[in-house]
Formats: sequence, C-alpha cells, structure tokens
Amino acid sequence: MTFKEMSARIFEPVSQWIMILGIVVLLQPWSHALHSYGVTIILVGLVGFMIFSHIKPPPRASEKSEH
Repeated sequence: MTFKEMSARIFEPVSQWIMILGIVVLLQPWSHALHSYGVTIILVGLVGFMIFSHIKPPPRASEKSEH
C-alpha cells in the first residue's frame, strides 16, 4: 500500500473522526480541562483533513482501461 492509498483509506477518515471528537469534547459539560482543548482538537483534525484530502491515489489499472 502506497502513502497515497494510505492517505485516502486511513488518514483522511482518522482526521474526520478527530474533528468529531473535538466537537464532542467541546460540547461536554463535565470537564473544564477537556473543554479548553476542544477547539485545538478540532483544528488539528481540520488541518489533517485539508492535507490528506489533497493527496489522491492514482487511478487503478481497471479504471484506466475503461476510458
């Protein structure tokens, strides 16, 4: 598996889940320490998503032959 394939299959969804985790941490009412890092967690996920969503894997051989 190449880095570009790993980016599309692993890193991009992980970045999305980090953003979701940041939203949950930001909205939870129990811990002020977690709440204070909520925006930072969202921003880390957002930057990761922006980077990894721009790294697209090359088309597969079967997709090339169809065109």
